[in-house]
Amino acid sequence: MTTSADVKRRTFMRLAASSVAIGAGALAAATTAPAAAAQASGRGHGRRLVPPGHLGIQLYTIRDKVQSLGFRTVFERLSEMGYREIEFAGYSQGTGPITPEEIRTLLDDNGLTAIGAHRGIGDFAANMEAELDIAQTLGMAHLGTANAPTSDRTVDGYLAAAEQFNGFGEAAAARGLKFYQHNHDGEFGFATDRPDVRLYDVFLEHTDPRYVFLEMDVYWAFVGKHRYPGFEPVDYVLANRHRYPLFHIKDGRAEPETESGYGIVEFGAGDIDYQAFLGALAGSGRHHPIWEQDNAAQVAEPPHPLDSLGNAARSAERMLDLRAPRC
Repeated sequence: MTTSADVKRRTFMRLAASSVAIGAGALAAATTAPAAAAQASGRGHGRRLVPPGHLGIQLYTIRDKVQSLGFRTVFERLSEMGYREIEFAGYSQGTGPITPEEIRTLLDDNGLTAIGAHRGIGDFAANMEAELDIAQTLGMAHLGTANAPTSDRTVDGYLAAAEQFNGFGEAAAARGLKFYQHNHDGEFGFATDRPDVRLYDVFLEHTDPRYVFLEMDVYWAFVGKHRYPGFEPVDYVLANRHRYPLFHIKDGRAEPETESGYGIVEFGAGDIDYQAFLGALAGSGRHHPIWEQDNAAQVAEPPHPLDSLGNAARSAERMLDLRAPRC
């Protein structure tokens, strides 16, 4: 039986080893900086940090367009912008019913690949095999959730959640998929019964690396760092390279006076240094960068009008222009 003392000891040993392996240089490399100009101009002449064939988008970003235009028109527009990978946030559209088979045809027709989907923990608990059937029909390699592992923010609560996720992951692996969890900021907080134990560490330590993977939302990880200091987001990736196949490269403008420390903006208009963050991942194997902007339908950088697809087009251009710094 795992005790809270075991959790503390294992977490301390793992993070201490990570700090030695990564070193101060990597810690400094992925901190925030006034990076908007660098991202917008693609400063640097090294390798592309977002490979053109793997630019992804989370459809939650343009959910208003999925509802008003439907998948067919949205996929056509995204393909024209250079997006190639699609992460779903549900399988419905506002223009009428559609089947997974029909969605797959629209993906194929537009040169798009379904890279993953966010579904609720309740969906998996109720009918995991049906969720896996849809994922396989759409051709996904990954399937996951943007839910926190549990609302029980105790060590025992997160241990129980880790066991549940191991079961989800084992079922996905049996069908050839990788099961993943997408973070927000709250997972980086501390256990209510153990204020010296970070919940994300409990989850990472006690989920089976063969079956449970992570999608780091970099923006929310930096919000977590602001609210619950004491870690660097990139450290988790560099210490567990194979467990992070997917990333949300959501940008944020620094607002240090606020509780969250950042406000969500389109890519290239913020202060999260993605040139440094993505540059630090060299040699980590293939990662899938997925752009998301939760408020794309509600905000636009002047002088642009409100239009989530406009935000998507500008963000795609800046992401594809992002290169590693010249050595």
